[in-house]
Amino acid sequence: MIFILMLIIFLFVLIFAAVPVCWALGAVGVVGLLMLSGNPLSMIPQCLYGGINYFPFLAIPFFIFAGEVMNKGGITKRLVDLSRLIIGCVPGGLAHVNILASMFFGGITGSAQADTSCVGGLLIPAMHEEGYPDQISVAVTASSSVIGPIIPPSIIMIIYGSTMNISVGALFMGGLIPGIIIGLALMGVVLLLNQKYHFPRSESKYTKQQANKILIRSLIPLVMPVIIMGGIVGGVFTATEAGAVASFYALIIGTLVLKKVKAIDLLPMLKKTALTTAAILIIIGCSKILSWVFVLLQIQQAIGAFMSTYIDSPITFLLIINTLLLFMGTFLDASASLIMMAPILAPIAMQYGISPLQFGLIMCINLTIGQATPPLGLCLFIACKLGRISLSRGAIAILPFVVAEVAVLLLVTYIPAITMTLPTWMGLIR
Repeated sequence: MIFILMLIIFLFVLIFAAVPVCWALGAVGVVGLLMLSGNPLSMIPQCLYGGINYFPFLAIPFFIFAGEVMNKGGITKRLVDLSRLIIGCVPGGLAHVNILASMFFGGITGSAQADTSCVGGLLIPAMHEEGYPDQISVAVTASSSVIGPIIPPSIIMIIYGSTMNISVGALFMGGLIPGIIIGLALMGVVLLLNQKYHFPRSESKYTKQQANKILIRSLIPLVMPVIIMGGIVGGVFTATEAGAVASFYALIIGTLVLKKVKAIDLLPMLKKTALTTAAILIIIGCSKILSWVFVLLQIQQAIGAFMSTYIDSPITFLLIINTLLLFMGTFLDASASLIMMAPILAPIAMQYGISPLQFGLIMCINLTIGQATPPLGLCLFIACKLGRISLSRGAIAILPFVVAEVAVLLLVTYIPAITMTLPTWMGLIR
């Protein structure tokens, strides 16, 4: 146990020393293998390759590329216009538009960072011009970006489903209702903050012709999640094939229908897709090295024995796990935390009678919230950069939104019907 604690301390020392997360994970894993086996060189390539050698992981570059193409085709502007039409007239309208646009955008890319960059790049300056405090526009953008990986499709759910052999389609459907609830909770926080800040209220009125035009223009991007989920739930294609279909649909729409994506644009988009995919996979591969160290140390058995001895209630178990994951999500990338902890914790959760699907969604939502929390939340970093404010200002402003997201996480944790109802109705689980 002391050895495990030393490895964890070493990991956080490297992270606070500004070592990239993937190399910090790899270095700690190599040290662990060196101490345990004496000859880690033969095991490192196996762990790296084995960690990413999953066919479903092919869905990751497909969905990333589809998001790149659709964004190049101007979908962000269309989704923002639709959100303005639906909710822009209420107090704090543009903040609500930011949240709703993130919910729509999450149904296309499944990436929180992409959401922050695209929606934030458009709405943070717009909120500044309308008179919103800069820290509020940053906090709304970063916190609402969390919805992206929860509303399907979701890259982190693909990783969990592939790692734990759980239906990705069931995970997708299970994340839909929690994603909507988080969006509504964030809107509730905006309404509460409006009592203090008195946010601007849009007086724009749309004619029937303008509204119809916005609705028709929005149908093109919103058809994509319908195709993805319809195909998966209907058994027409797998999650990986759904990613390929999404990419094909995005290319057809971007090049032939909207005519905003040119041949010359494809190479930069492919390059960005490759770099983003590589960043995700190298984190997964390096975290697999550390996961193997945990296997050698039999940490699952140790934790299982401890839990069974001192914790007899699933309620207490889930509270402890949520606290642990929230802490990890604050410092580590969500994919890395998932790869390391899912194989350890999911079997223990099953001993308490918790469905692996339910537990997987708890993990995905929990670790995704960490992308917006300081000190290392990447979405918060991106939003602060876009808003040109310090990280400390953004971190303070985002706290009420994070509290709302944690409250929804607890609802999801202790009310399984929130996540299990849709997959059950769709026949994805028995």
